Amino acid sequence: MRGVHSAVDDIRRNVFTEVARLAYEGGDLKRVDAIPFQMIQGEVARHRHDVFLERAIVQERVRLALGMNLQLAKDQMPISDSIGEAATDQKYFEEPLVNIIPFACNACPPKQVRITDSCQGCISHPCMNVCPKDAIYLDKDKHCHIDQDKCIKCGKCFNQCPYRAISKIERPCAAACGMDAIESDELGRARINYDKCVSCGMCLVNCPFAAIADKSQIFQIINAIKREETVIACVAPAFVGQFGKEATPARLKAAMRTLGFADVVEVAIGADLCTVEEAHDFLENVPAKQPFMGTSCCPAWSVMAKKLFPQFKDYISMALTPMVITARMVKTDHPDARICFIGPCAAKKLEANRRSVRSDVDFVLTFEELQGMFDAKGIDFSQIEADPQDDMNEGTGMGRGFAVGGGVAAAVVEAVRHIDPDREIKIEYGDGLRECRKMLAMAKAGKRDGYLLEGMACPGGCVAGAGTIRSVKESAANVENFKRQAPELSCTTSPHLNRLKDVEE
Repeated sequence: MRGVHSAVDDIRRNVFTEVARLAYEGGDLKRVDAIPFQMIQGEVARHRHDVFLERAIVQERVRLALGMNLQLAKDQMPISDSIGEAATDQKYFEEPLVNIIPFACNACPPKQVRITDSCQGCISHPCMNVCPKDAIYLDKDKHCHIDQDKCIKCGKCFNQCPYRAISKIERPCAAACGMDAIESDELGRARINYDKCVSCGMCLVNCPFAAIADKSQIFQIINAIKREETVIACVAPAFVGQFGKEATPARLKAAMRTLGFADVVEVAIGADLCTVEEAHDFLENVPAKQPFMGTSCCPAWSVMAKKLFPQFKDYISMALTPMVITARMVKTDHPDARICFIGPCAAKKLEANRRSVRSDVDFVLTFEELQGMFDAKGIDFSQIEADPQDDMNEGTGMGRGFAVGGGVAAAVVEAVRHIDPDREIKIEYGDGLRECRKMLAMAKAGKRDGYLLEGMACPGGCVAGAGTIRSVKESAANVENFKRQAPELSCTTSPHLNRLKDVEE
């Protein structure tokens, strides 16, 4: 479903635009109650059984976009009654970050294997022969059916049917969740088990009913800008191509200054420094002090590892993530500035919410949310005149490669080659949390000793994050081209290396 534009994308992005417009225009904030009516006009519902439900769902999405808590149906009240919660100097997220709007959920059936009416009643019955629970039986017409009380959803019959007459269905949100955190409430609707959830956002972008949303800081960022505070944006390298072909790095900087940002910095700088730090960590610790090391930059992967494999928590690199390194560098130069990280990831919002990171990163936006700000301001990249000096040219190709799956490990290997040319590193990449779990299970069995393990919660890497706009394939191609445009430097010769010790302290 990722990469195919849909009505769900329109709903999500229109909410961001309207919240941004409310913040920029200011004035009487009670106008917030009109947003659902502006978005859902008339008396005929477009996507659900009635227009009132559509507006109620939009209202909850607006609340979350304002950074406020979800309301249950029994507690419904106008947003304006509590908008003061959002209009604060600083709004840290009150967890949970990712929320399922209960009355928006379709209560999709949980995982099932079904035999459709395409069954031809063949005489070989391979589905019956492979079923370990004798759950398949014949009707009077010799067609097969599944006894759901006996079925264990193993899928063996699905793989054997010569007519493809057997289907497997699963809640899209549950299928996308690498943590198996999606459960059911008493009404059969999806519910998140937050003891398992790592806020990667994959359920959010795979729900075809727009029932899942995360909290945003759009409103708070714009208010900080309007208070004439210095807000500096640190943009992840996955940005390239996200806003269309006309949005060159220089034009992006110009557009963001129009939004009110004081400056824009490329996070690939921090990725370069993270690479060097992780290379030194690996050389120092593996295998002398630990059997393997995991990379640190994906917060959902590192939280997953610590939740499910607590014995390995010290084996995940303690290197600061590129977001934090870049933020610290900027705050060293501009101590009074507010830092806004802009990237593809929902989980970065919770990383910034940690007490150890709050002083470094004040706000986090996704690319989708930033697009909402552009739309609210009516920015057309094709009409922007950019200063060539504003082109982003400080990060290296290695740092920019962090945006693509496998790019972190590749950068660390390259750095090790410069530091210790005789050292060989075995690497493995976990593409999505399910693959990450398998990778760590192999490590637990002692089969990944000496390895550098890169984990990414989003299949495809950061370019596939929950806050991206373009397809994964298109984004990955754009990043590879962006890497080739980088200065002729390696991460070990970055001009910012002399600042690594300062940011670590």
